[in-house]
Amino acid sequence: MERIDKINYYLEIADTVLKRATCLRRNYGAVIVKNDEIISTGYTGAPRGRQNCINLGFCAREKLNIKSGEKYELCRSVHAEQNAVISAARKDTIGATLYMVGRDAKTGEVLDYIDSCSMCKRVVINAGIDKVIVKDKNAKCGYKVIDVKDWIDYDEVLEEKVKAIMEGKE
Repeated sequence: MERIDKINYYLEIADTVLKRATCLRRNYGAVIVKNDEIISTGYTGAPRGRQNCINLGFCAREKLNIKSGEKYELCRSVHAEQNAVISAARKDTIGATLYMVGRDAKTGEVLDYIDSCSMCKRVVINAGIDKVIVKDKNAKCGYKVIDVKDWIDYDEVLEEKVKAIMEGKE
């Protein structure tokens, strides 16, 4: 038996964490690791005490035909990255790495393109996390490494707002 490398080890744990997720569209699992120690985990699901989409039997964003990546304010779920950060102390997230896996809720397939939404990027930045590593079935090594500094340097929300203003849409 071949020993699994550390990155894929933590990605496999994130993949197990996502099995607790309750979204009907896409499910994510996240694990925050610092100094080779798991700090916290998180998965997609409604806030504590609220009904999950799997219990309600519908997804509001799906019913409204909202495309992926848009109008997250209409989503019932707290995202995996957010839940992982909420469950950790900031002193433990500074300089840490967040590992994440996403799967299609219907097929169970690993998602082709995994990226945090703009709100989760802000949470990860503020938590002081240095790297995000996502399972990527198209990558030769099976994962993609994202330097959070790139998210800091490129503010897509500002870019979209400026573009909308320049196009006269705002």
